[in-house]
Amino acid sequence: MKKDSIKKGEQIAPPSGKLGILIPGIGGAVSTTFVAGVELIRRGLAEPIGSLTQLGAIRLGKRYEHRAPKIKEFVPLAGLEDIVFGGWDIYEANGFEAALYARVLKREHLDPIKDFLGGISPMKAVFDRRFVKNLDGTHVKSSAGLAERLEELKADIAEFKARNGIDRLVMIWCGSTEVHQKPQEIHQSAAALREAVNRNDQRIAPSMLYALAALESGIPFINGAPNLTIDIPAMLELAGNNGVPVAGKDFKTGQTLMKTILAPGLKSRLLGLEGWYSTNILGNRDGLVLDDKDSFKTKEESKLSVLEYILQPHLYPSLYKNYYHKVAINYYPPRGDNKEGWDCIDIFGWLGYPMQIKVDFQCRDSILAAPLILDLVLFMDLAQRSGMSGIQEWLSFYFKSPMVQENLYPEHDLFIQSMKLKNTLRYLMGEEQITHFGLDYYMNTCEPCEEPKK
Repeated sequence: MKKDSIKKGEQIAPPSGKLGILIPGIGGAVSTTFVAGVELIRRGLAEPIGSLTQLGAIRLGKRYEHRAPKIKEFVPLAGLEDIVFGGWDIYEANGFEAALYARVLKREHLDPIKDFLGGISPMKAVFDRRFVKNLDGTHVKSSAGLAERLEELKADIAEFKARNGIDRLVMIWCGSTEVHQKPQEIHQSAAALREAVNRNDQRIAPSMLYALAALESGIPFINGAPNLTIDIPAMLELAGNNGVPVAGKDFKTGQTLMKTILAPGLKSRLLGLEGWYSTNILGNRDGLVLDDKDSFKTKEESKLSVLEYILQPHLYPSLYKNYYHKVAINYYPPRGDNKEGWDCIDIFGWLGYPMQIKVDFQCRDSILAAPLILDLVLFMDLAQRSGMSGIQEWLSFYFKSPMVQENLYPEHDLFIQSMKLKNTLRYLMGEEQITHFGLDYYMNTCEPCEEPKK
């Protein structure tokens, strides 16, 4: 992404026409909660709580100017009324049936939009049980070859766009966590990856085929799971060549959200850490998938990386060098989508005296994820219209394992991520960056809260 390729202010293409949201895993709990929520909001039956794009404000200029417009009024985002949903799922249930099965939303929220949800039927999915061992898809593509499956996905995209009169598209992976993979030689270039697809290389996961279909079709791709999907040189090369933005990975919702709030606070006060024990219980489809050790390994790596980057033990060895970090996830069917995360945090302070923090976050996984999906698809559409291609690090705010350029480390501190996101919006609209320096208010001023003398 070159600086001179980024459009700013009035140069940004307007969000005219329909925006199609394509979702692999559209029948899952997270997806149905997102889709139903958007429709309820469009009908005036609910509020978009948790969505930065819909409820958030952004400060502009000096504090005494008191300029803080809503983000959706500040940057040219697509309107909710222009969104059209489509996607794939390994089960045939329509949107209403899938939402009932997910048991996230109550009938009082689903019944008023039954007609809308019932009209959303998933396309047959690409599925390979070797990558998601605890599910058995029944609504899947029958073609044997990977290249044929890829072409079928691209045909699905083109047909969906034409049938619905879509002007722009964004694809967001809301499918299951796949088994753990490390980057290999087939992932190192676009040519090597395409060759691997053509020869049916068994290391090509379904999520990679969806990402390829999106990028080769010029569509932004967002990875909401911890899978090795677009965070490989081959995909980044393709995204750059086609001028397509990509973002990921793994939605930051429950326990990791709390870590990115609490850990920066401990570090800012230079309180030491002996250990951080985290365990989760959940009973939805995600919990069933993660009950497999190979899928759990993928999720575990995503969740474990957070503290290391926030606390920077190489800079503060006496505080953080040898802390113990443990993450466990337990499948517990009675809990359904209402995940519970327990954190036992052993810290120490002045003179090394020990203290403890206990956190019991009884959260609703899909309720936390749905507004993230809305923000991400709207911001990625903005990035596409602004000429921003490749990794969108400014969207790290939404992910457990944010993608970054190869020579950089990821920024996990939630508050730094928030500042990065809002400063990017200011940059796109030609506004001054906010640094929170503040000393300039007290230098050469006439009265408090007045503009400095010139």
